[in-house]
Amino acid sequence: MNAWITLTSADGTPVRAWQAQPAAGAPQRRAAVVVLPEIFGVNSHIRAVAEQYAAEGYLALAIDTFARVEPGVELGYGAADMQRGIALKAAAEALPTPGVQADIEAAVRHAGAASGGKVGVVGFCWGGLLAWRAACAVDGLSAAVCYYGGGMTNQTESARSARVPVLAHFGERDHFIPAAGVQAFAQAHPDAQVHLYAADHGFNCDQRASYDAPATQAARERTLAFFARHLGA
Repeated sequence: MNAWITLTSADGTPVRAWQAQPAAGAPQRRAAVVVLPEIFGVNSHIRAVAEQYAAEGYLALAIDTFARVEPGVELGYGAADMQRGIALKAAAEALPTPGVQADIEAAVRHAGAASGGKVGVVGFCWGGLLAWRAACAVDGLSAAVCYYGGGMTNQTESARSARVPVLAHFGERDHFIPAAGVQAFAQAHPDAQVHLYAADHGFNCDQRASYDAPATQAARERTLAFFARHLGA
């Protein structure tokens, strides 16, 4: 059954999360995927993403990465929502260390215990950046997938070192993440799998004008194969 649950971070902060359970008839896996949302919160799109992984047999957990600044945010994709999401992200990024990472750690612990197996993380936009940071710092992860991770290709973020296998998806037409930065990131991290698609930022979201079905399908196939390989399921 899919439902909202509440996790508790190490410092006692409550964190809402949408937990999607593998449905009857899904592949039998002992593994989990933590989903890190865009700047729009755990909205209907992100819940659907979690449910897609559950349909593949994973326990999936989409967490509220704004829990420490404004719990329960669910935004759409209009201009006003975009501006509000940008402001919320700035507030979350300004939190004292470890900030949102503590909530990701709580999600990974819960997901591992609930599934009885390995845990991967997948993030989109700001969530892609958080997934990259998690790959470099969060214990208990076995793989990380980053979709158009905003900021992860800059010099500071690229200087981090991943502790688990990383797969990264980017769009060639993404004006937020220049292709030159993607190429530099790929050169700095030759062990990471980095793919460029003929698509724009947010190409995986079917609620956005930038949605691109062929890029979404190709990235999904690569992601599922990557998780199957590294989560041992």
